[in-house]
Amino acid sequence: MSIERQETKQRMSRIVKHNGTIYLCGQVAADATKGITEQTQTMLDKVDDLLIQAGSDREHILSATIYVKDMSYFADMNAVWDAWIPEGHAPARACVAAKMARDALLVEISVVAAEK
Repeated sequence: MSIERQETKQRMSRIVKHNGTIYLCGQVAADATKGITEQTQTMLDKVDDLLIQAGSDREHILSATIYVKDMSYFADMNAVWDAWIPEGHAPARACVAAKMARDALLVEISVVAAEK
């Protein structure tokens, strides 16, 4: 059993692969000054890029945990998510309200996917 780590730093790796499973570190918006819709979209764009780099795509996502700063953002975040996730490929998902690492962040996601 091998473990492959990509873009490893002291505290985390952006991608970890083990036995055909891909684990992504938490992803946040490219620009935390934007609203929930743009923060969610750019966060998911980063997930797309990392999945491609790891040899997967959004159709192979097994689970996602989404953290939102406040549940008042839930509907707007879901509108972006629903347009992004391919029909028939919805992963297991949890969504929780959470205190963010930086006050301007409104949403973060952690993803587990299968290799293609």
